[in-house]
Amino acid sequence: MSEYDEQAQKFLSDTRTEIKIEFLKHGKHFVDDKETRDIYKITLKRGSREFSFNFGQSTAESGFKLINKNTGKEVKYAWFSELTYHIDKDKENLEREIINRIHCSFGSKGYMELEFGKEPSAYDVLACLTTYDPEDFQNFCDNFGYDKDSIKANKIYLAVVNEWNNLKAIYSDEELEKLGEIQ
Repeated sequence: MSEYDEQAQKFLSDTRTEIKIEFLKHGKHFVDDKETRDIYKITLKRGSREFSFNFGQSTAESGFKLINKNTGKEVKYAWFSELTYHIDKDKENLEREIINRIHCSFGSKGYMELEFGKEPSAYDVLACLTTYDPEDFQNFCDNFGYDKDSIKANKIYLAVVNEWNNLKAIYSDEELEKLGEIQ
């Protein structure tokens, strides 16, 4: 376990927070996404207080890859990349479909391996959370370089405020400060 993962686990333990990470789908998460990624539902639960939100995994850790066991390299097939859009909760059926296609195409499936994307760790999630008051829209735009006349910037601001308010309902100021130290 890395130092970062240890920091996240210590925070969860110290605050008696449970984290639940559930795969939702593979698709576009952010408005500007040009590529698809795995999207998870994250739930932080502490006593009777709970906060759930969607988390977009990095594109490098999303989807699935077909690896040639002999070379260790990713194999590209047109039909294979099309299947990326059909990832759902039933990964076992998807894997069976891919293995059957490989077997039909090449008569052997022993030299190919299917690698699914990596589920985000507690660190991946906690390190991305808002740990300070975003204040007003003007201040938010000034701090992050957004155009004050942008509808998109306003939507992002409202999402950050929502996250902040939910975290404030779960954690004290001191705990939010410790959460902000996870890096």
